[in-house]
Formats: sequence, structure tokens, C-alpha cells
Amino acid sequence: MPVYVARRVAGFVPVLFIIVSLSFFVMRLAPGGPFDQDRVLPEQVRANIEARYHLNESLWTQYIRYLGDVLRGDLGPSFRYPDRSVNELLGLGFPVSLLLGACAMVVAVCLGGAAGLLAGVRRNSVVDFLAMSFALFGVSVPNFVLGPLLMLLFALGLGWVPVAGWGTWRHVILPAVTLGTFYAAYVARLTRAGMLEVIGQDFIRTARAKGQREATVILRHAVPSAILPVVSYLGPASAAVLTGSVVVETVFGIPGIGRYFVTGALNRDYTMVLGTVIAYSVLLLSFNLLVDILYAYLDPRVQVQ
Repeated sequence: MPVYVARRVAGFVPVLFIIVSLSFFVMRLAPGGPFDQDRVLPEQVRANIEARYHLNESLWTQYIRYLGDVLRGDLGPSFRYPDRSVNELLGLGFPVSLLLGACAMVVAVCLGGAAGLLAGVRRNSVVDFLAMSFALFGVSVPNFVLGPLLMLLFALGLGWVPVAGWGTWRHVILPAVTLGTFYAAYVARLTRAGMLEVIGQDFIRTARAKGQREATVILRHAVPSAILPVVSYLGPASAAVLTGSVVVETVFGIPGIGRYFVTGALNRDYTMVLGTVIAYSVLLLSFNLLVDILYAYLDPRVQVQ
């Protein structure tokens, strides 16, 4: 296992290098600049500002300088928030986005896993039909539609939860459900497919022949094998939850990383956009590594391969 983990971690370096390099050149070669939307500035003032942020240097010099800063853990100053660094802004938004993403994944795993398990055990029943109808609804309705619908029903209509904002656990409910429903639908479909594949195998029939209770057969023998596809899906899904939270954070007015990413993109805040891209990339690679380790633990054949 240590060799397997070390090999996967070593693969992070070239991937991150490519992501940082591509993101840097795409941002810098895009039309416009960070100060083009401001009022017309005198040439001397503009020159002083560009010199402060090293924008007057050649593109390659800026690139080498930025790589050096990233290696030291410095993501640079924000153009939009001159008194704050990108590290500080990400430090403020990351815990919020992480909490929202974690709650959304709990919704996805619990809701989707339960629906898929019941659908797989009760194939072609009313429960199966309802579970797959939920899955179809989840993958069909986008976040920017589901969010306002839930807001209209449970916040404005019933008054059970706040409309928007952040601060208490009640503010987390609607955004987490909005963000987690799409992934719950996929978890439900994967769990159902895994259960249908496992439920007819010999070791399940053997467990039943030994007189074990049906609940024991399902939970102890069928579920661990049936959830392997779900475990593989959770890595990319966890990172996608964080990156996809941009829309949900905007709809519900949540002060997460997504807000800074959108603001940075609209204002050509190069360092802010690059910082969020790097943060999202590290999260994606980390979640994939954790899932691979968990998968190797559940299925030792992965380590051998």
C-alpha cells in the first residue's frame, strides 16, 4: 500500500504543473486586462500599477515568477481586493465551500445510497419505480432551477428555512440539498446496478443457504461488493461538488470560493482565478487519491495490478 500511494502522489506533480501552466497562459492571453474596466487612468498611474503587479514584464518572466511564488505557497495579491492576498481570500471562502460540499455529499450518499439499495432489492416494484423516477428528476433538473424551486417552496412558502445567506445550520439545508440532488441521482443508479449484479452471485446464494437473515445477507455480503462503483464515483463527484458549488453559492448568497472565482473572472483578476483553479485541482487530485486508497482497501486486487 505505501508504494501504491507514493506512486499516485508522485503523479500529482506533472498534472499540477500542466494545469497551472495552461491556466496561466489562457488567462494572460485572453482579451482585456485587470484594469480595463476602471475609469480611464493616466498613463503614469497605469504604468505604476502594472509595475507594482509586474504586469510590465514579459509574459515568460511573469510565468517564471508566478511558478516560483506557487512553489513557495504564495498565490499572489488580488487585483480586485488590493488589501488582501489570494491566500487570505481562499482561507476565508474555503471552509464555507468545504462545509457546503461535505453536506451535499452526505445528502448524495445517504439519499442516493438508500434509494439505490431499496430499488436493487425490490426490483420492478413500486419502490424501484419511485427511486428511478427520483434519479431521473435529479439528473434532469439543473441547480439554477432546483435552487429557486426549493427556495420558493420551503423558504418563502412554508418558512421552514432561511431564503439565503450563511451563518447557522438552517442556512445549509437548501444549498446542500440543491447541490447534492444531482449526485444522489447518480449514486442511486450506480447502487441499484451494483446490487442487481451482486444479488444473483454464488456467494449470496451460499449465505442464504446457510440460513442467514435477509438483512444480514444484504448488508454484510451484498452491499460491500455493490458499492465499489459508487466508491469510484465519489472521488470525482466530491471535487465536482466543490467546483459546481459556484452556481449554488451565487443563488443562495453564500460567501464561498465560488463567489471569489466569479468576481475574479468578471474583473480579470488573474491571480484570484488562478488561485481558485489551483485549489480546485489540488482538491480533485486529493479526493481521487483518497478514493483510490479506499478502493484498494475494499478490493486488494487493485494493489496487485
